[in-house]
Amino acid sequence: MPSIRPLRSLLLLFLAISVEALAQAPAPEPVTAAASATASADASVCRHRADTACLQSFNLPGDAGRMRYYASQAPGASNGAMPRSALVVMHGHPRDANRSFEAGLRAAEGAQRLQDTLVIAPLYQVPEDQAAHCHSRGVPAAGNADAAWTCAGWLAGEPSLGPHPIGSFAALDALVAELVQRWPGLRIVTLAGFSAGAQMLQHSVAFAADAPGSVTLRYVIADPGTWLYFDPVRPQPQMAGQSTDWAACGTGAAFPGACSFVFQVPPAASACPGHDRWKYGLQDLPGHLGRDAAAARARYAAAQIDYLEGALDSSADKGAFYPILDKSCAAMLQGPFRLQRGHAFAAYERELLAPQRPRRFVVVPDCAHDVACVLPSLAARPLLFPPAP
Repeated sequence: MPSIRPLRSLLLLFLAISVEALAQAPAPEPVTAAASATASADASVCRHRADTACLQSFNLPGDAGRMRYYASQAPGASNGAMPRSALVVMHGHPRDANRSFEAGLRAAEGAQRLQDTLVIAPLYQVPEDQAAHCHSRGVPAAGNADAAWTCAGWLAGEPSLGPHPIGSFAALDALVAELVQRWPGLRIVTLAGFSAGAQMLQHSVAFAADAPGSVTLRYVIADPGTWLYFDPVRPQPQMAGQSTDWAACGTGAAFPGACSFVFQVPPAASACPGHDRWKYGLQDLPGHLGRDAAAARARYAAAQIDYLEGALDSSADKGAFYPILDKSCAAMLQGPFRLQRGHAFAAYERELLAPQRPRRFVVVPDCAHDVACVLPSLAARPLLFPPAP
């Protein structure tokens, strides 16, 4: 029988070498605070900037296709408190949903409401071969599964393209329902639009569906190019009881100065027969909107709406993007520039529309036509962020 001593010696030598190797091996590197912070930052990128990781999507009703939107947190995310409020920021004509989303993030961050507010920015897609004049860098192109509109169609409430169309207002209703379903803690949804997004939103209010369940639906309209009027009258500035030119009322934060407004069917209406047709007024309403003029007027009067205007969005100066302002005869009957048009509409609704609750009209100092200036401003905070429910 062979001796086991050589085997025992070899085993003891192996164990000694192993113990020495373990003693000399470096200890496992601990998880540092910096590494933990990096992981946390990666998980919360959508609370700081627009990123492809922030894109969510859902299927619109009636097989109309997919709608995509940026969200500051994913449904069911465990890295923060369950949101009780949502701020939905509508993009402008260039469909800059990424920039609109980041303006919403800056606004929520400045108001210290990013923890309890879900920030959303929907994207109305346009087919890539039609999007040359309404595309922004960094925004994903339309895919085959996406619902899509024309460059002008989405902001006028028109149906989407394709075999199963849905109106852009109805798509917005569906988005609100989707948010409430995916984030069931929501109690307040504030829809905020800027520029063409504000124009679309102001028109949509009159045709919106009821808010889901116990959710309160609010609107903030900021610097639209034109307004939907609910009567054929238009503003005429007056000073000391006499009609005057708009220029006599000043510009910027000084507007309207000593001027007031009277509202009457404009003498120029015969030269501008479309001044009260949709989308400037309620004549010739498209049937797909699903509501007649009287019902649309009542819905708008009942809604919770506030208004924002940049003080410097009141001239043809640089920063006011005057070249893209609607200067048709129907638009010019509402006023010469965005700030003036906003002041006049607010006076119109106080005098003739009689909303069911007071509406705030806030002029933001030192801002021209810039969503990144207007929405994150101190002046905008009380309108965008109501008290936490």
